[in-house]
Formats: sequence, C-alpha cells, structure tokens
Amino acid sequence: MTDYLPMTVGGVDLDAEKRLQILNPADGSPVGETPDAGEAELETAIAAAQAAFPKWAATPWAERQAAVAAIGQTLLDNADELARMLTREHGKPIDQAAFEINAAGQWCLATSSYADPVTVVEDTPEHRIETHHVPIGVVGAISPWNFPVLLSMWKIGPALLAGNTMVLKPSPFTPMTVLKIGQLLRSVLPAGVLNLITGGDHLGPLMTSHEAFGKISFTGSTATGRKVMQSAAPTLKRLTLELGGNDAAIVFPDVDVRDTAEKLFWSAFTNAGQICVATKRAYVHEEVYDAVRDVMAEMARTLPIGDGSQQGVAFGPVQNRPQYDRVRDLIADSRASGHTVIEGAAPPPGDGLFVPVTLIDNPPESSRIVQEEQFGPVLPLMRFSDEKDVIALANASEFGLAATVWTKDEDRAMRVASQLEAGSVWINEGLALSPFAAFAGHKQSGVGQENGLGGLLEYTNPKTVTLRRVPVAA
Repeated sequence: MTDYLPMTVGGVDLDAEKRLQILNPADGSPVGETPDAGEAELETAIAAAQAAFPKWAATPWAERQAAVAAIGQTLLDNADELARMLTREHGKPIDQAAFEINAAGQWCLATSSYADPVTVVEDTPEHRIETHHVPIGVVGAISPWNFPVLLSMWKIGPALLAGNTMVLKPSPFTPMTVLKIGQLLRSVLPAGVLNLITGGDHLGPLMTSHEAFGKISFTGSTATGRKVMQSAAPTLKRLTLELGGNDAAIVFPDVDVRDTAEKLFWSAFTNAGQICVATKRAYVHEEVYDAVRDVMAEMARTLPIGDGSQQGVAFGPVQNRPQYDRVRDLIADSRASGHTVIEGAAPPPGDGLFVPVTLIDNPPESSRIVQEEQFGPVLPLMRFSDEKDVIALANASEFGLAATVWTKDEDRAMRVASQLEAGSVWINEGLALSPFAAFAGHKQSGVGQENGLGGLLEYTNPKTVTLRRVPVAA
C-alpha cells in the first residue's frame, strides 16, 4: 500500500482527476501518489492566493517574521518523519535527508530575522525621502528534485516575509515531502498564503505564462530556464532563475593532499553529485595530480552505495530515470572515447538507479564529460601546470554558478578567486552556503539572486515616497 498526499490550496485538501505515481529510485517500487493538477486546479490555487494577498500584505512585518519562523520550527519539530519520507521518494541517505530538513528549518529561522528594509534617503527640513520595498503580489515558484525541501524554503521564506502569497509546484519526481509540509503548515499560515500543487511537465508552462503571477522563481536546468524567461516575457514578470552549472575546482600544489582530496571528493559527490554547485570538473596541478586522484579513487572504492534507508550508506541512487540515463550516457561516451575510467564500489543488484562513483582520469578538454554538466556521481580530473591557463579553462564555459580554489597561499587564492567568472567562489572548502550570503549565477547560470538581503528584495518592488514639507504658518 502506498501513501496518498493531496495538495494544499486555500488551507484545505485539493485533489485532481489524474494522479502521479511516485517511485523509490533505490528499487523502483511505488511509494506514493499525488494529484496531477491541470488548468482547473491551478486556477483554484491562484484564486486562493489572490484572495489571501490583501490581508497578508497588510499584516505587520513582525507578524510575518513570526510566521516564517514558525515554518522553520515546524520543519525542525517534524524532522524525523519528513526525513524518512524524503529518503523514500528521493533516495538520498537518511542522514543527508535529515540534514536537508534541518537546514531548511534553520534557513527559515534565519530568513525571519530580517527587518523591514526601509531606507531613508533624505531627511531635511525641506524633504523626507524613503524607499520602501512592497510585495509583488502572487508569486509562482517551481522547485527541483535534488533538494526539494531546502530549495522550496529558499523561495517560501523570503516571498512570504515580504508580504507575497505563493503557489508552489515541487518536482513531479519528489513532491511528497513538500506536500506533507503543506499539511503541517495549515495551522501555521492563514489559508491561501501558501498553496502547494503538483503536476507533470504540462503544469510548469501554465504557471509561467499565467498573467496572475507577478513573479516566477524557478530552479532547474538552463534549457528550461530559457523557456521560463520566454514564457514570462509577454507579461514582464519578475524572474529569479537559478540554473545549471559546470563548476570548476582548481587544486594548487601546496595543499595537504589527503585533506584536500577528501574535501574535494565530498564537494563533488555529496548527494550523489546531484547539486547545482557540486564540483563538476577538477583541475589538479601536475605535481599533486596522481596523489589526489589516488586518494579520491580509494574513497570511491571503499564508501558504500545503496538504499538510502540503510544506515551507513554514503551514496544513494540517481533520483530519476532521465537523469540516470544521462549520467550513464556520459560515462559510456568516455569509455568509447578511450578515457581512463576509475569506477568505485559496485551498487547493489536489482532495479535501483545506481551509478558507481566514477572518476575520469585526465580526459581532453573537448570531451563531453568536461564540457557538459553531468549532475551525477562522475567527475573528470584534469592536469594543469600554469595558473593563467587554468583560470582560462575554468572560465571557458557558458555557465558561471560556482567554483572552488584549493591552496595554502591566501594571496594566490584571492587573486585566482577574483578572476573566476562565478557567482560563488569557495576557498579550501565547498558547498558552503549561507542564508545571509548572496547566491547568484553569472552568465547562463541564472538571473537574479537567492538568499541574503538581496534575495529577500527579489520578492519586492521598490517604492520611493518623497515628502515636500510644507512650512507651518507661525
């Protein structure tokens, strides 16, 4: 027997005539069903958000802060149940699922700490000029399958704090935990403030083209992001697009080899490599290349891969069949091209979507595995010798999401970081995200910003009020 989870619209259950079947990628078994919403259900959700907006926008900032904090606390209070559900539908190891739920809760608590961002531009006997940031209205949000809870909260927290109401669609591959959270939040938020709907690929375009949405926040591939932008253009919707990345790492020869290799490994393979800012290509100086490769190969061979519900598993499956097929195709292309393929621990037998952790040893720069974003547990390692050359290679991409630099020389680290064309550059660590730090893609990795004060302001329109003071008669 599988779970059924309805949508939350206007604070109550909403079903649809059709349903989506959700599969456990570790074994292919069905774990639940959710509604497959269409135009009628979307209109119902939009109407609920529109009805709730005036009162929510007029709610004092402090009360909205308390509501966003309560969202975070609700996640923390229900973390065990939510983590188990997330592992069942996503496949990630249970400790990583628990980390995601707790991080999402803490993210909301952090977001709730922002004060109302009013700027006094001038205050003189003649003038007072204030810039306020007012809510946009009804926001449409589309979140991805790799971190379905955390990346949904990146949208929900600032949008609601700013006074907007929202219709959010999680990925059809991983909707269950988000829908469960919707049920839990019915006692936290006024009806209609947050509406959660689920559906297949047909639902996203209905949202992005709908005139009722003043803004669309989307996380996903660059190819889909282009379609979102095109669909939103006729109504000039505000957009936040967090898109693809082909994130480069540069390892200089002065590093502690084992420590750096271990950190580099996890920067690439956490969540089975299914992270937009995971290291996707690693450039390692020729003096330490062999040693770094060998440590990473040892880790790949010894860390276990399997069903994420089992304790001690380091890597779960690739989450869905299309992505699994893509990753397998990239590895097959490397084999066919004569690249040296270093394969890690064998996955368990059965129908799970498992791909062994895989290193590609010094493939040519022109190869697909270097040029394309793999978004899975495979990483190309390339030798380099010259700092200027490796910076040029790292920047030779249509993407510009994140990068890492590994060296004990802080001057060199900052010099290299300043030249890398990426929205986030981490030095001697990876995946170091903060709710208070701007997260934005350069080039074709995105439009707009998430997190930080700028991420909050993305959900507002600036409104400048100028007062010309009238002298009071004596």
